[in-house]
This record gives sequence, structure tokens and C-alpha cells, in this order.
Amino acid sequence: MLKKLLLGAGALVALLIAIVLFRTFTYGGAPVGDRVDLPAAPAISADLAAQHLSEAVQFPTITVAGGDPRPGSEGPWLDLHAWMETTYPAAHAAMSKELVPGTLTLLYTWEGSDASLKPLLLMAHQDVVPVNIGTEGDWTGAPFAGEIVDGFVYGRGTMDDKSNMIGIMEAVEALAASGFQPRRTVILQFGHDEEVLGAGAEAGIALLKSRGVEPIMAVDEGFAILDPSPLTGKPMGFIGISEKGYVSLQLTALAAGGHSSQPPRDSAAVRLARAIVALDENQMPSDFKKPPVSDLLRATAPDMPFTQRMALANLWLFGGMVDASMAKVPAGNAMIRTTTAPTMLAGSAKENVLPQRAMATVNFRVHPNDTVADVIAHVKEVTAGIEGIEVALLPQNDGGEASPVSPTDGRPYAVLASVAEKTGNGAPVAPALVIGATDSRYAAAITDHIYRFSPAIITPVDLNGFHGTNERMSVDNMGRISTGFAEIILAMDEGD
Repeated sequence: MLKKLLLGAGALVALLIAIVLFRTFTYGGAPVGDRVDLPAAPAISADLAAQHLSEAVQFPTITVAGGDPRPGSEGPWLDLHAWMETTYPAAHAAMSKELVPGTLTLLYTWEGSDASLKPLLLMAHQDVVPVNIGTEGDWTGAPFAGEIVDGFVYGRGTMDDKSNMIGIMEAVEALAASGFQPRRTVILQFGHDEEVLGAGAEAGIALLKSRGVEPIMAVDEGFAILDPSPLTGKPMGFIGISEKGYVSLQLTALAAGGHSSQPPRDSAAVRLARAIVALDENQMPSDFKKPPVSDLLRATAPDMPFTQRMALANLWLFGGMVDASMAKVPAGNAMIRTTTAPTMLAGSAKENVLPQRAMATVNFRVHPNDTVADVIAHVKEVTAGIEGIEVALLPQNDGGEASPVSPTDGRPYAVLASVAEKTGNGAPVAPALVIGATDSRYAAAITDHIYRFSPAIITPVDLNGFHGTNERMSVDNMGRISTGFAEIILAMDEGD
């Protein structure tokens, strides 16, 4: 009897191993989406594009709060607009230009010859974040001087996001100067205040919607070719097909106040602390089965070490281990779930007074698999056993749902993936989730095909400058970005 049991157990183990190995060796391999043959773009000088980026950086289009720039402070934006007209004469001759009413957001339209084709919408933004006071001397090149040092343009906005705006304009200038006339209308929208929630872009999309404009796709900032990818250690292209939502909740702990010389064991501050710890220890669930995460992992699998590939191919067995492993890395955790971030605390006005109300602001970046309602329900459930806790949306909350997940079948994604592969010298390309917010989220009102991608090769050193010191963009990348956007325009012009 024991021998039969052992034989049976051995057979089950062998079967389990066979299943695991089969799933591992057959997992992934095929790229996500189709690919297309890219038309040849006109020659574009990387050096000249970099010089133009250098000049654009010198306009300090800084936004700090909603409503910027304040009346009387519009000068840098208006100067930038005038500079663009002078710098890109062929583009301005080919396109009509307008300001979205009540904003400094630029809207260009290059009319196509075939009105039956849906237009292409390319997006970027003009504004930049400020430089921390006192850090100016830490820069290799002054933040708003646009200095070119050792093959890099340094300055605020070089990466976020004037490089894309200039790259798009370089592409249109080269195409227009070459005599190209699009069949498909091309629309450019350059928001003026993306860094402070993008009211200009929202108004621009509303204007396009009022005109009945339904783009075949919208392309905005978000991802590029990362070298190396944190997932594989090798170059890899990422195309954002969705971005996370944003909501902040206020947790309020109520209790009797009083003098700190006689503190209770369950004060408002203690209750609030328990609630925060409970949320930290009970994160919202992850989900590896839906795009974009599922497609990202499948596309990445061939370049992963065997053990990682085995775990991903057999989530039914190793799902808990994969979740725990990714949760340890902030970027990985943000990719697989709605994140929970306590950010602001308030309580007593004096150190020897017990607060009657202790409050915490908790910011959530909402995963496409969740909704704002899911987040609220989760927080209430986790804190339900703590006496005196109230949960409410933060007053004047500037939140919203995650953007819809854009499709990876069809020509729009195929064109971007083909440009990404070419830009990355054959590097694999995968759809991914943008964990921040871009102006493109507003485009969901007029198109189901929204992608976040720039045809550049970005290194970890480059990423360190994002919103930080020594923000920079390489001269070579300015050639890639400009040529890549020209290829996108040409390749989309060939589709129906």
C-alpha cells in the first residue's frame, strides 16, 4: 500500500514538473501586436534639432499651481510661440495655428487631402516644473541656459517635455519642406500647463470634440526605449497603453481631546496611526491576468532569466511569490496594483494638547483594474474595525479614474511598435502602464487609441534628471525623436 502511495505521489510530482516546464517553455515569445514596414523619412539633423531644443529651454515656461501662468506672466509662452514661428517656417506655412480659447495651449492643423480618414493627434506640452531653490549650482549646465555639454542638452524641460514638442515640429518642418502633403489630417496639440493638471489640454480636447474630431490615435509622452530595462537588464521599448488614475482620501480619527499629561490609550493620533498601518499592511490586490500587465510580462519573458520566466508562466503556482517579489520594488509594485501613499498628516496645534481630530491625506494611484469606488470601499473595509475613523474624498479632489486600456491590435499600435523597434536597434517592445499622469488622459473623450511613447533611448542616468537636477536629453536622441515622429506621420498616412 505504501509503495503504491509513493508511486502515485511520484507520478503526481512528475506530472506537476512536466506542466510547469511545458508552460515555461511555451510562455511568451511572440511580440504583442503587428508590425509594419516604415516609410523612409526625410533627413533630419540631430545637431540642429538639439540646438533648437537648447533655444526652447531658454524660455522659462514654469508652472507651479493651477491657473498658471498668472495674468501678466504669459511672456515666456508668447515668446516661445513667436520663436516657433520663426524657427519652423515650412511647418507654419503648411499648418493652421490657433490658441485654444482662454488658454496658451497651441493647436496646429495640417489638413489632409482625404477627409474620410480620421486624423492623427500628436501631443506634447510647453510648461516645465520649477528648479529647487539653491540647487542651481549643482547643474552641469544652468537650468534655463540650454547648454550643450558632451553631447547632451542640459536644462529644465529637455526631457519633460520640450524634446517631444521640438521633435514633432522638426518632423513636420522636414516633411513640409520636402513637399510631403498628408492624406490624413495631422493635428498637433501642445498643452501649456500639463504639470499642473492640464486645463489647457482638457480645453483643447473639448474643442476638438465640439468640432466632431475623432482621431485614429493620440500619441503623447510617457515611455521610450529603456536601456537597460529594469525587467531584463537589456534594452527594451515600452509603449504606454493606459495610465493610472488619481484620487486622494482624507482619513479622520475622532476622539476626546484634553491635556497631554493624562493621555488615553486610544487617542485620535493612535487611531489614525493604526488606520495608516492597516492600509500599508493590506494593499489593494494585484492582477497579472489583464492588459497591460499581462501583455508586458508575456512580451518580456524571452529575455528574462529561466526562474523568473517559470514563475510568470505558472502564476497559478507561484503567484504569491511573484506578487511579493514585485511588491518590494516601488516601480514594480506600482505596475501591478493601485498604490497607497500616506502623504500629509495633521493633528494638534500644540505639543501638549491632545487632538480631537487627527487627519491624514492618503493618495492612491488607481490601477486600470480598479475604480475610485473600489478604492473607497477598500479603505472603509480595512479601517472598519478601528473606532472613530471616518473616510472621505479630499475636498476639491483633483482625481479621476484610470484611463481606458488602448488596443494593441490594429495599425496604430503596430506603427508605434515598429518605430520603437527601429529606434531601439531591434530591441523588443511591449505595452506598459504609465504610473503618472499625462495630458493624453483627456483624449479618451475623442478616441479609444491613446498611446504614450517617445522614440528615444533613455538610460537610468537620464531618468535621474526627470524633475530633478541635471535634466538632459542627448543630441543623438533629438535625431531619433525627430525622425521617429516623421516615420509615425508617414506610416499612419499609408493606412486607411
